Amino acid sequence: MSSYGDLAAWYDQLTGDVDYAAFADFYEESFRRNGGEFHLLLDLCCGTGTLAALLGGRGYEMIGVDASIDMLMQAQEKGAALPVPPLFLCQRAEELDLYGTVDAAFCSLDGMNYLPPEDLPEVFRRLHLFIRPGGLLIFDIREPEWLKTLDGQIFLDENDDLLCLWRASYDPEENAVTYGMDLFERQGELWSRSGEEHIEYAHEPEALLRLLAEAGFQACTLRRDCPQGDAGRLFITATRGEQENG
Repeated sequence: MSSYGDLAAWYDQLTGDVDYAAFADFYEESFRRNGGEFHLLLDLCCGTGTLAALLGGRGYEMIGVDASIDMLMQAQEKGAALPVPPLFLCQRAEELDLYGTVDAAFCSLDGMNYLPPEDLPEVFRRLHLFIRPGGLLIFDIREPEWLKTLDGQIFLDENDDLLCLWRASYDPEENAVTYGMDLFERQGELWSRSGEEHIEYAHEPEALLRLLAEAGFQACTLRRDCPQGDAGRLFITATRGEQENG
């Protein structure tokens, strides 16, 4: 099974309760704390581009990167109405390749949890390469213990035209949660069924801080006073040093 294929067309409807403005406010607060000019931003694992469009509407120049072409098709439509539409690129995070540097990069709503541990060193290396000196990297993760509590749970989302049933299973050997997802879409008087599989890895915050430092980032901090902090989410902020290490 793939992930974010058939689900892409329904993603925004199923995540209507997410306060995207709170995430955008959090990023802008981080920019103000850091000082300096922040104009060109990278939205890594941008999904359907809601945050890219929101921040683009606040005057930032945006680049959105995602591995799912189906999600990017939704994002492209969303950003088209902006005076300066975001640039959307179909790339895997560990293959990130930009035309130059950005002032800051962020990865939202479990995007980093979707990346397997073996890919993280290369992801952080590339982010360090493409964030300007003095720029920021901000991303959120679900705390490992919170992810583990999902084991065995079954969830149901539905509206008039869609029923989405998903089951969570935690594998201690992989240290990951797998979501088996069934989608039932109304097509006239009939229903069409499709399936997806999603995997989120339970990254330990301390391990992420170590990898960031090894990639050359500085002033790495954890924050729990953040959007959805009461739902097992924490944010990590790191600064791209003004000078290269070594």
